[in-house]
Amino acid sequence: MNRALLLDFGGTLAIERSSRASIYAAAAARYGVEVSPALMSGLMSETHASLPLTIPTAQGPAFRYSRGWFERFIGIIFADRLGLSSRDATLAQEHLFSVYEDAGTFRLFPGAAELIDRAKTGGWRVGVVSNWSYALEALLGDLGLRPDAVLCSAVEEAEKPSEVLFLRALERLGARAKGSLHVGDSFDNDVVGARSVGVEPVLLERSGPGTRRDVRSVRCLTEIRL
Repeated sequence: MNRALLLDFGGTLAIERSSRASIYAAAAARYGVEVSPALMSGLMSETHASLPLTIPTAQGPAFRYSRGWFERFIGIIFADRLGLSSRDATLAQEHLFSVYEDAGTFRLFPGAAELIDRAKTGGWRVGVVSNWSYALEALLGDLGLRPDAVLCSAVEEAEKPSEVLFLRALERLGARAKGSLHVGDSFDNDVVGARSVGVEPVLLERSGPGTRRDVRSVRCLTEIRL
């Protein structure tokens, strides 16, 4: 059995060049509604909290971060809360989908591509395991990242910290939990999830080590030793 290096995506390998709230605020401005990123951030948080993991749609149940789920999420913010017409809210949806499918929206953190290449050269199997949309696999390719497997929550219909994503990743990579690593920037999602299946977590704390001393941590991807 192989060793696996599992990696989170957002906040770990890459991040939006502008904040998520700024991207949504700019989308609203395209259709005549000026809203500050701070206010948009609040609307996004409230709407996210209001929607369950799976919502009913005309096309059937839609799991969080699937296209159907995001259509509802964006519709609530832009039509219900900001007052855009149904037509403009739909146009805003399509605009935001295209933005988040565009690799230019993101920047890689230093060492991201090199870490994947170094791991593969060293005989590790590499998987990206992330709570993300259906666009993740294509996005990784456009960013020049070539993991051996990609598991995103919208497609798998399971979210970290659930053990489901981690177990599926190990299975698809033909890897054992013992000796494998998972790197992510969220204690609750990444550390807890990895530990639930016996994978060693590495917590990415870019601002410097926090108060927790019960987990291996690094400040940047270049610090990871395999």
